[in-house]
Amino acid sequence: MAYSYEEAVEYIGEIPRFTKKHTLEHTKEFLRRLGNPAFDRKIIHVAGTNGKGSVCAYLQALLTAEGKNVGFFTSPHLVSVNERIRRNNVPIDDRVFLTVFTEVLAVVRQMEEEGLEHPSYFEFLFGMGMKAFAGMDAEYIILETGLGGRLDATNSVEHPYLTLITSISLDHTEILGGTIREIAGEKAGIIKPQVPVFYDGSSKEASEVIRSAALEKGAPCREISKNAFEIQEVTRKYIAFSRANAYDKDVIDMRIPICGCYQAMNAEIALEAAEYLLREEEVHTERWQRALSSLHWEGRMEEAAPHLIIDGAHNPGAIEAFVDSMKALGADKGEGPVLLFAAVSDKKYEQMIAYLCAHLNARAYVATEVEDARRVPAAELARVFRKYTAGKVCCEADLRDALCAAEAERGEDGDIYCLGSLYLAGMIKKLTASGQQFV
Repeated sequence: MAYSYEEAVEYIGEIPRFTKKHTLEHTKEFLRRLGNPAFDRKIIHVAGTNGKGSVCAYLQALLTAEGKNVGFFTSPHLVSVNERIRRNNVPIDDRVFLTVFTEVLAVVRQMEEEGLEHPSYFEFLFGMGMKAFAGMDAEYIILETGLGGRLDATNSVEHPYLTLITSISLDHTEILGGTIREIAGEKAGIIKPQVPVFYDGSSKEASEVIRSAALEKGAPCREISKNAFEIQEVTRKYIAFSRANAYDKDVIDMRIPICGCYQAMNAEIALEAAEYLLREEEVHTERWQRALSSLHWEGRMEEAAPHLIIDGAHNPGAIEAFVDSMKALGADKGEGPVLLFAAVSDKKYEQMIAYLCAHLNARAYVATEVEDARRVPAAELARVFRKYTAGKVCCEADLRDALCAAEAERGEDGDIYCLGSLYLAGMIKKLTASGQQFV
């Protein structure tokens, strides 16, 4: 049957109901039947607990600034599933989406006829992404892992050009392991023989694991430390930092229109990766400065409406980084902000809430829910907040009601910060895009 775009999106959305994650061998066979699309391009493979999406976004911006065409596969999406497959950071249009969906589905039907299982949701979209990239004039392809690294579908690409590993903290512990060393081992699974790996060296434990894995694979290894840059200024609108230019060692100032302090490290990883990728070409620092300063990366300390900021922090490490950024902004002074929070059940939501209550002054907490089967009930989140704070806690399961409650609590000069889940960020973006007011 012929599918419309809407029917294709609906079909993909139904995939989790009838199949599950498969082995890398299954994904390799899937890609082989697709013709190993885009395997001849320069592929940059990115893993990590936090920051990998931002690193990918910065790197594609830098490469695009130098006139390169860049394919970018990322997850999750906030509003439209097209967001997961991008060319020069622009999501593919509905026509291209439907074309590659139809091509991939035909291959999947043949696989099923031969007794092979249907790819999972992520695997199917990954196949679509590679088919889309094969049809583009993309020189570089940036692949963001979905979960972990070693067993992630994206790791079926055996010969990347460069691998990057961002910050590592505790997340998905029931799958990846309960310690930083175990999780780092899973992330380091993307390291390939002789392929350079650049990584965030902030964690001593994670760094030891990554260096050991690189040595075993004979992969050139570069640790990026906080000494590589110096944060100059943090405001609600941007973060400014300086770094030494790899070519002439002059100090170069960079500015990113996202206020999270952790974004300086993410940008530095991308900058050093770009310097490596373009090492045989003339690069233009002023282009890089403009590219970073004009980048819009949704759901990361993003002002969705006046006094309403959404952030995708959804694990303990990201929450700690969020708190550091709030303190750098001075946002916890006085009465502090209103925090609107939602979470899914497979995240360490009690640990996140405990940290927020212990380390950040807030005028009120509003617990709400996301539209997902794994959502934590607002009443449960409110109970946990009351366990760790004597401050005001509101409970509104409906997001619109929760936003209204948060607006009522913020007063005339307060801000509302929404965090705990990227699903929450996406839901708020949909509501604000519709022009709804929450007063």
